[in-house]
Amino acid sequence: MLEVPVYNTQGQKVDTLQVDEAAFGRYVNIDLVKQAVVAYHANKRQGTAATRNRSRVAGSTRKLYRQKGTGNARRGPIRTNLMKGGGVAFGKRPRDFSKPLPRQMRRAALESAILAKILGQDLMVVQGLKMDAPKTAAMAQILQNLRINRSCLLTLAQRDRTIYLSSRNLQDLTVRIAEELNAYDVATRQKMLVTAEAMQALMSREAAS
Repeated sequence: MLEVPVYNTQGQKVDTLQVDEAAFGRYVNIDLVKQAVVAYHANKRQGTAATRNRSRVAGSTRKLYRQKGTGNARRGPIRTNLMKGGGVAFGKRPRDFSKPLPRQMRRAALESAILAKILGQDLMVVQGLKMDAPKTAAMAQILQNLRINRSCLLTLAQRDRTIYLSSRNLQDLTVRIAEELNAYDVATRQKMLVTAEAMQALMSREAAS
């Protein structure tokens, strides 16, 4: 069993949560997490870059002058990439960069990423995270109380507009709900702050799977 510290919003440790590592895959599959991160980056690429090659620029395909006897360098048509205004050699064409990742692999990668955060003592559970009105300063104070001064992923059990509005102006803070978590978000943030309700949701979901 792994121990995860539980804090209140004042930064005081109030409890310790026992987490069965079997609920998160028992071991960290680093290769799978990397594959998920690479797939996420690849799927964000638009793949719309395009340049005009020799077949797409205007100009005749006739050889400019005969091969020998002119004293000039050997020269082909005017659309060659060696000429000013010619087509680009090996020019970029639109393509699909997406990499498929099956659902079971995505789930396993997320489990490994969360387990890595627990083993590295970079996952914290917070109790009583509620805000009456959107206040960026209040959210920043909570992070300061918890001694989080690096990139952080805040995970909620359900959507909370007040917390989202209080967090969106904090550059290093990302807010997600438990059911929308992915391995990329977890792996690319140095700290992970989870509400008590969200942690229970994660544990119950992984145990059910």
